[in-house]
Amino acid sequence: MELRHLRYFVAVAEERNFTRAAERLHIAQPPLSRQIQQLEESLGVLLFERNSRPLKLTDTGRFFYTHALQLLAQTTELEAMMRRVGKIERAMSIGFVGSTLYGMLPRIIRRFRTEHAEIELTLHEMSTMDQIKALKEGRIDVGFGRIRHEDPAVRRVVLREERMIVALPVGHPLSIGRKMLALPDLLEDTLIIFPKAPRPSFADQVLAAFHDRALRPGRIHEVRELQIALGLVAMGEGISVVPSSVYGLKRDDVTYVELDDAKLVSPIIMSMRTLDESEDLRAMLDMIYRLYEEIGMEYIPPAQE
Repeated sequence: MELRHLRYFVAVAEERNFTRAAERLHIAQPPLSRQIQQLEESLGVLLFERNSRPLKLTDTGRFFYTHALQLLAQTTELEAMMRRVGKIERAMSIGFVGSTLYGMLPRIIRRFRTEHAEIELTLHEMSTMDQIKALKEGRIDVGFGRIRHEDPAVRRVVLREERMIVALPVGHPLSIGRKMLALPDLLEDTLIIFPKAPRPSFADQVLAAFHDRALRPGRIHEVRELQIALGLVAMGEGISVVPSSVYGLKRDDVTYVELDDAKLVSPIIMSMRTLDESEDLRAMLDMIYRLYEEIGMEYIPPAQE
């Protein structure tokens, strides 16, 4: 059994059709069918129920699929790590969600570039879920996101739990004489959430906060990104729950008010490949912890999830 057999098997299992899998792999369908048959013969088991349409995995096939994914992910991790460990390249590719730009991420990148000028950094805006996929495919080396997602191939470190606050248009009745608001106070206004896609995202964290308290916003308006949400708030189109790092985004047409529940938080999560123990990655983690200590912000010590 070779790695190509695993890749072929995974493609057929996910496409549930030999023709579509062959197109995905850019090979002809007959050779693909022969490769899968050879794999089954070498293992001594049937992986697919041939008579079903669409194609279905057998119980053994489902077991093999889970482990094939893990093996392929580990192979990708090993390739990505060896490029750095072997000094073939001193580079790090970083994924980030847009809302982290209003918090510590810019300072983290500037400091790391100052302390490690020999390492070339490239930045890519992408959702947390896209970061997970990119990590497993070796397209990025580290991600900064907000969604807690379980994946055995990815290691997570929660850097900080960021409080959620409310963005209101200037002069809104809820902003007058109020130092704190509660979620029930927000039910009469249109709730502007972001991003609209892909999901899950920060929008789902906000909606879950209402749902967990048996609350239902009267009207919901989904938008693509934070800046659009704040623009609509400024126009009086509604209100928005945002991470507290948005305080750093100065606007004279939007007012921010804190929420009274300390459990209303959105985490800042640093994600890496599980097996990646490279020197460059450890250097970035150490620098982040030092930076948080210097500015006196709370963070969770370097325990891993």
